[in-house]
Amino acid sequence: EVKWIENVWTWHEAADAELFSPNRGQEKEDDLVWIGNWGDNERADELKEFLIEPVKELGIKAKIYGVRYPEEAKKALQDAGIEYGGYLPNYKVPEVFSKYKLTVHVPRRPYVEALPGIPTIRPFEALSCGIPLISSPWRDSENLFTRGEDYLVANDGNDMGYKIAQVLKSANLAQSLSENGRRTILEKHTCSHRVYELETIFTDIYKNPATQKKPAQ
Repeated sequence: EVKWIENVWTWHEAADAELFSPNRGQEKEDDLVWIGNWGDNERADELKEFLIEPVKELGIKAKIYGVRYPEEAKKALQDAGIEYGGYLPNYKVPEVFSKYKLTVHVPRRPYVEALPGIPTIRPFEALSCGIPLISSPWRDSENLFTRGEDYLVANDGNDMGYKIAQVLKSANLAQSLSENGRRTILEKHTCSHRVYELETIFTDIYKNPATQKKPAQ
């Protein structure tokens, strides 16, 4: 039996930094916005803990966009005083981000458990837009961002409420997160960066015999 040795490259998401650009000088309509689908109970508990309950506890103005929200979820949003905006086309995301003071990232459970270190596209787009970002726990195993500088991490629901209040109260903290997040995107995570990385992968595969697939000895 012949076993094959495979080489693996990680090719992450990126942000279109030209489209997803900051407009933080615009007057803010409300405090917090979250853009994401409810899905198939892959993060229902996490959304309740890290989004719905903190908003309800703080009594802040918030809005959620996305699809596949069952009636139970819509009722929970209503009880927490959160407005539901329904479907939002992706090209309108920068415009929406510009109207709010902060956003949160709540990754799906399979990403946290089975695909650690791989965020979805939304953190890249949020940081590129310069909106302060607070995330529920996930392991940035490849150091894509700098925790505590580009974004904040909340350990649990209570910590999320505390950090949301911090960002809303401190203009300096909000500005620092906004500027650091945008800078990191421009330095490491634009579409141009990914094109260069992909070309490098192709070069490794086709021009370096040591990286090509071969049978194990």
